[in-house]
Amino acid sequence: MDKKYIVSPSPHIHADVSTTKIMRDVIIALCPAILVSILAYGWAELLVLLVSVASCVLLEWAVTRWMLKRPSTVGDLSAVVTGLLLAMNLPSSIPLWIVFVGAVVSICVAKLPFGGIGQNVFNPAITGRVFLLVSFPAQMTDWTPTAGFLSVPDAVSGATPLGVLKETLKSGGTISQFMETNGYTWSSFFFDLGASAGELSAGALLLGFIYLLVRRVVKPWIPLSILGTMAIIAAIFSGINPDAYTGVAFNLLTGGALLGALFMATDYVTSPMSNLGGIIYGIGIGVIVMMIRYFGSYPEGMSFAILLMNCAVPLLNMWFHQKKYGRA
Repeated sequence: MDKKYIVSPSPHIHADVSTTKIMRDVIIALCPAILVSILAYGWAELLVLLVSVASCVLLEWAVTRWMLKRPSTVGDLSAVVTGLLLAMNLPSSIPLWIVFVGAVVSICVAKLPFGGIGQNVFNPAITGRVFLLVSFPAQMTDWTPTAGFLSVPDAVSGATPLGVLKETLKSGGTISQFMETNGYTWSSFFFDLGASAGELSAGALLLGFIYLLVRRVVKPWIPLSILGTMAIIAAIFSGINPDAYTGVAFNLLTGGALLGALFMATDYVTSPMSNLGGIIYGIGIGVIVMMIRYFGSYPEGMSFAILLMNCAVPLLNMWFHQKKYGRA
């Protein structure tokens, strides 16, 4: 009997998982933090989010169709995720044209020139954010809260707690003076009004991350290694000199620590494939973040740390492998 066989390379076992489904879960996980930011910062934050997402989607569609001459990839929702993450790293008061510039760098520099999703070396949203921080430092560090839909405590400020602390220490002040002068308590950093959408609510970010864990979209090793490394270094340094070095709670709850560790460092494309490689990758990010925070000129270091460790991912993938299926 004549039979036809289809010969194809492995893998031959497929799971009911697709890029679109994964990106959809990430979008859902980001929704609590996005909702809190819109309620806190109002129409200005909503416009930043809309412009960022629309710019990333339209740029990816235009480049793939007109320049690369291939079918559009916007249907996989990765451009939407890039737009959301970029917007969540920006002040709500930033001019919208700067948001568009960040989208251009994210999509047209960091993503598509490498071949699109699955082939980019650097995290697109972080690349766009770092480019804007270097190019437009005044606008990127103006954290004055815009009028929101909820009645929140007055917090008119031009800098985040990390920025204010850096200036306090440079002028010879101590951490206790910084806390007293600004009326901060350690619990107050759990909701940080006067920061970006991705830094505003630690609770909202953790809720979204729990959703990703339940859906098995991400594994906890990279976030745990990042936050654990940051906590250990903070505990050691603050234990030696609590007036010069911030403690564990401050470093984990302020700045982009949670957004970076939970949602950006875990990016499938730019993080190691093996669990051990992911742990080493996370430790490297945690060390770099804390060194920048304690000894660098920038108050925050998560974006720089992730980009630097993105460079090491090919080596980590070469040195550390997951056990191959069917082998002892």
